Amino acid sequence: MNTAAGIVAEQRIQRQGLLFAVAAYGIWGFAPMYFVWVGFAAPLEILMHRVLWSVPLLVLLITVTGQWADVRGLSRRALLFLTATALLLSINWLTFIWAIQAQRIADASLGYFINPLVNVLLGGLFLRERMRPYQWLAVGVALLGVGAELWVQRSVPWLGLILAVSFGFYGLLRKQVSVPAAIGLWVETTLMLPIALLFLFWLVTNEGLRPVMQVAQLAMGGLFSVVPLVFFAAATLRLPLTTLGFVQYLAPSCALMLAIFLYDEAVPEIRWVTFGFIWSALVIFSAENFFHVRKQRRLMQGGIA
Repeated sequence: MNTAAGIVAEQRIQRQGLLFAVAAYGIWGFAPMYFVWVGFAAPLEILMHRVLWSVPLLVLLITVTGQWADVRGLSRRALLFLTATALLLSINWLTFIWAIQAQRIADASLGYFINPLVNVLLGGLFLRERMRPYQWLAVGVALLGVGAELWVQRSVPWLGLILAVSFGFYGLLRKQVSVPAAIGLWVETTLMLPIALLFLFWLVTNEGLRPVMQVAQLAMGGLFSVVPLVFFAAATLRLPLTTLGFVQYLAPSCALMLAIFLYDEAVPEIRWVTFGFIWSALVIFSAENFFHVRKQRRLMQGGIA
């Protein structure tokens, strides 16, 4: 009876986790619509407002969850790493916002499809995490896709690669410090805040105040930073990483569909070849990860038995 009740409870928790994950990646996937909506402002101004309005929301979140003791316990090493991640995050955010406003949403989605494979590669190179044969195969297939585009168009898909690499290194550095998501983002945005305030002061001095409605629209950038983060953190507590790994492709998939069907972006034919290689790599990567975790569980159960 207890076992059955435990299974039911675990299934309920995982269903909740799946809803949180879909909400987080769904918001990230439809975020391009927001950045098109605030297209009256330049990408740098949007970024600075995103930083400005994220800070008070994160202060509220940390206060409600009682995490200020963890904030006070941050070491100099942690702050040093978070300074570096703040720089990487600002590059990633600014590049993404620019891509949306330049009507290159499909290029941006390519970056986030590549990102999981970049994470695996960085883990192998810098953390000495041993890559399994099929993981190497997945990375190789993805590189073939990028190489095909390079060969045909004589150009590198820089936009997607900047997004993938900047977020990959962001994750790599964040792994070096054990800091909760909300606290980490609060430190990062607080470090960016003086620059944001100086820039916005200069902008107001030279161009005057924006209408209240436009300021309210820009302030919503804080919500798009903090709310999906809260949902993502809740999902990670309730879901296996394999399940979370599958759901993460929801965001770039939504962005790609928006690019094609809502904003009528022209996607070069060779880009579909690139996407084909990337999607094949993701299938190999996800399937390998799924079966590896199942094998590990069977070994553990066998050991317990």
